[in-house]
Amino acid sequence: MMLALVDIQSGNLHSVENALRAAGAADVTITADPDRISRADRIVLPGVGAFGACAANLRAVDGLESALRKRVLEDGAPFLGICVGMQLLAQHGEELGHHLGLGWFEGSVRRLDAAGTDAKVPHMGWNDVQPSGNHPLVHSGEAYFLHSFAYEGGEVIASTDHAGPVAAAIGRDNIVGVQFHPEKSQRYGLDLLSRFLKWRP
Repeated sequence: MMLALVDIQSGNLHSVENALRAAGAADVTITADPDRISRADRIVLPGVGAFGACAANLRAVDGLESALRKRVLEDGAPFLGICVGMQLLAQHGEELGHHLGLGWFEGSVRRLDAAGTDAKVPHMGWNDVQPSGNHPLVHSGEAYFLHSFAYEGGEVIASTDHAGPVAAAIGRDNIVGVQFHPEKSQRYGLDLLSRFLKWRP
């Protein structure tokens, strides 16, 4: 089983790779090569930083977006987006301007609003993950968050509380995105990655 860890020049790829290996992945390939991604058995898209920069980096690689779309949306390969990698699934993001996402989910990414509360932005640290149902990957527990923008839209499968409900995970069919960082979430994160490696949606 080959797992493609998509390199869009954003985020701590090696921390995610190490966490995937600790969770049981034997064949992790860090790549932005559309040909390799089109043959991957599973795909993980991490992202750290600004939505627009991550989207631009992804689209700077000729054929990458179409390879992801075909392999995930048409072929049904299991997909996990992490942090900005989850946010990119939305139609657009509003960080430092208006930027198009992949558009796989009907939603947008907007700045967290903690005005009038004790909560701070960015939302940083450990917080509860509260599933809205019984999803095979995303269970209740505590995970590590670090973000100033959040997904707003449909198909939210888990939330957290930061001056109100915030999407912690979204999902549909063979696609899951998590706002938190599994690679920084200790046992909770490793357990989620382990379930992802065994997941057969």
